[in-house]
Amino acid sequence: MLIGKQVCWGETVAMGTASVNEVSPKGGMSDEDLAVRLRMALFRLSRRLERTRAGAALTSTETTVLSATARRGPVGISEIARSECMNPTLLSRVIGRLEREGLISRHQDASDRRSVNIVVTEAGRRLYDRIRTERSDALSALLAELPPGELAELRSGLSVLESLAERLKEGRQ
Repeated sequence: MLIGKQVCWGETVAMGTASVNEVSPKGGMSDEDLAVRLRMALFRLSRRLERTRAGAALTSTETTVLSATARRGPVGISEIARSECMNPTLLSRVIGRLEREGLISRHQDASDRRSVNIVVTEAGRRLYDRIRTERSDALSALLAELPPGELAELRSGLSVLESLAERLKEGRQ
């Protein structure tokens, strides 16, 4: 039974199921239970790493837009809306606030004068770097506390998680 859904650019994505304790016929965790638990764990990690002292004045959406702009360089607003699964109207407001704060700027696209790209400013780059460093340091400190066996398990599964992230990204565009 579906307990939640997210709509992204007209695509409905199931967010979980009511039954999270199903056992597969082989014993152990069912594929559905694995998907729910993995999604929940990734969500909790992401939300907890999201909070930083450097980015305390920004909302999570503003931090996402700043980060996407800093990572991609000059980028079109529609590209960020698609890649970050954001409503273009909301995105426009967020960009306006980040621009007023001096963290990003808008520039006319040289190849298409009808289009506008957003670019991170020096102040925005410094803030993005501080946020990224705080998040990486927080996660590194937790990783340093893991027993060697758990750290090895995490290392061996990392490429699978990266592949899943890419496949999800490709499926949404």
